[in-house]
Amino acid sequence: MIGSPPRRLPAGLGPGFALHPGPFHWCLINRAMTAIKGRERCHPLGAPIAMQTHSDDLLFRYEQAVNPGLARVFRFMGLESVEATGYGAILVDEDGEEYLDLAGGYGVMVHGYRHPRIVAAAHHQLDRLGQSSRVLLNRPMVELAEALARVSPGDLTYTFFCNSGAEAVEAALKLSRAATGRVQWVSTNGAFHGKTMGALSVSGRRTYQDPFEPLVPGVTQVPFGDADRLAEVMNEDVAAVIVEPIQGEGGIIVPPPDYLGRVRALCDEAGALMIVDEVQTGMGRTGKLFAVEHSGVVPDLLCLAKALGGGIMPIGAVIGRPAVWKVFDEQPLIHTSTFGGAPLATAVGLAALKVTLEDKLPERAERLGRLAMAELRALKDAYPEVLTDVRGQGLMIGLEFPSAGLAGALMAELFQRHVLAVYTLNNERVIRLIPPLVIGDAELGRALAEISSAVASVAVYANELEE
Repeated sequence: MIGSPPRRLPAGLGPGFALHPGPFHWCLINRAMTAIKGRERCHPLGAPIAMQTHSDDLLFRYEQAVNPGLARVFRFMGLESVEATGYGAILVDEDGEEYLDLAGGYGVMVHGYRHPRIVAAAHHQLDRLGQSSRVLLNRPMVELAEALARVSPGDLTYTFFCNSGAEAVEAALKLSRAATGRVQWVSTNGAFHGKTMGALSVSGRRTYQDPFEPLVPGVTQVPFGDADRLAEVMNEDVAAVIVEPIQGEGGIIVPPPDYLGRVRALCDEAGALMIVDEVQTGMGRTGKLFAVEHSGVVPDLLCLAKALGGGIMPIGAVIGRPAVWKVFDEQPLIHTSTFGGAPLATAVGLAALKVTLEDKLPERAERLGRLAMAELRALKDAYPEVLTDVRGQGLMIGLEFPSAGLAGALMAELFQRHVLAVYTLNNERVIRLIPPLVIGDAELGRALAEISSAVASVAVYANELEE
């Protein structure tokens, strides 16, 4: 159940939280959170009223030991429940309250919580060997690499394993320089590729970059979806263009249908590599196993993570074409990871891939996504002053609002209904819906009904929030 109310507006919330409404906006978000309970926590002029909270709870300990700023955000938003377990698309807290999860662990939970076949594979491997000696051969790693080569587009053949999406991007960037002998990269405005130094350098929001300047030099950014603008900056110094098939954190931005094909052609003309970041779109999310399949494009390097871990293990991967992998011929240890490709992680990854294919999760994402998009677009037509756009592909859907305040208010309304949804990191006006692909038809129907109810509630005070 939603926890006790906040005592104050968190200091320094703006850039760190990626939401920028003023105190009055936060007041109305509070109203959305408390209206169902019949409590008002704001002064008529919008100043939050101090409230008491419990101090000796897990959130207090989180504040003392982990991240004080984020703890204040959790408290302000009323998110003091403690997750305990889950099944399918349902998350359960320590009080036994259930939440329908449309946030999907930011894309991790394609297979839902505790998928039985994936959990069984983890137990089976853990009873034998969890981590590699790094000296003898590692069977699960080879088997997952072979499986990825079989299902990946074109001649993507070899896999380097790591532990996260950011690490996968770092590896791809390094390999692009080594393979081409060039030093420049081109990325896109609004992109998100991770927060390690190289990945951050090719990402597209100054909020997360400015504190860490100087970043890795040699990065040019162009508008996402604009192949003409990309053509203007391509030259013989470009090692690679890195792009997401659909911008996730940028606001679920779907490019023109010919965009990835044109990026591929421009890379070929310039002798540059094409890196596709499928960390959020991969493993069936968009209605295909890999989102590049919608365009028939074969990148030189494809980055995976998130859902490859089956919802229980961290894992990242870069799949590359043979020409790029020649980098390892003379220096097999030129890029390595101590924990990358661990037997436990790769056994789980193989099980997750098998479940994705055997249970036809990409096809399920395409079918349910079509149904959801139709209902949500009808909702947009009914409340155009609240919901300005609905877009996406498969079960990767973005709901755009006129302001961060309205988006936050919708999040709060959904929390009250025990439905979890989150904004996109680089565009706080967009709420993303990326539920587990195993979500039941009835569960999706309930989710859409709750979204409709929440939008209707937000519409009641939309004009006030926008003043």
